[in-house]
Amino acid sequence: MQIKICGLFQVEDIDYVNEAKPDYVGFVFAKSKRQVDIHQAEKLKNKLDSNIKAVGVFVDEQISEITAIVKMGIIDLIQLHGHEDNAYIKQLKQSVQMPIIKAIKVIEKDDLNNLDYECDYYLLDSKISGSGKSFDWSLIKDLDKPFFLAGGIDLDNLDEAMSKADYGIDVSSGVETNGIKDRNKIIEIVRRTKNGNR
Repeated sequence: MQIKICGLFQVEDIDYVNEAKPDYVGFVFAKSKRQVDIHQAEKLKNKLDSNIKAVGVFVDEQISEITAIVKMGIIDLIQLHGHEDNAYIKQLKQSVQMPIIKAIKVIEKDDLNNLDYECDYYLLDSKISGSGKSFDWSLIKDLDKPFFLAGGIDLDNLDEAMSKADYGIDVSSGVETNGIKDRNKIIEIVRRTKNGNR
């Protein structure tokens, strides 16, 4: 089971993940309380363990902006969290050679029917990203691509989250205390994910 710690925005956050060794971290370039700009993200990436992949999170961003960030070597994967359609994804793929994660907001069963995005992974999330709230995980079904499970995952529901996800879990507010990344929570959730929750 892969694990992504999303929403890093402080230098201390990088210290914590370098110690914990998750598979992925996320830098949010979209408007958010965890938003980073290019210069902040570059500084964080330069300090990040080279074995940890950095994911750039975007919402309906101009392709030229994503391309610039990719060319600077700041991210290793692209996560699309807006209304990006296949025409957008095709155009993006012509500009950059990089794996793409497409976020799907799951509110009802039909949201997972007939998905045909030309991405590499899906990320199943609740209606409001970063809210710390889960969607109804009983709606999850087999998809044609590997997926990350996101939305309200923390140490209390990690067992269930891991049983529902097929590739990875994505955690943000679940490893925070008062809106700031918590070293102990990050270390513990990565350890339990990697050890099959022992």
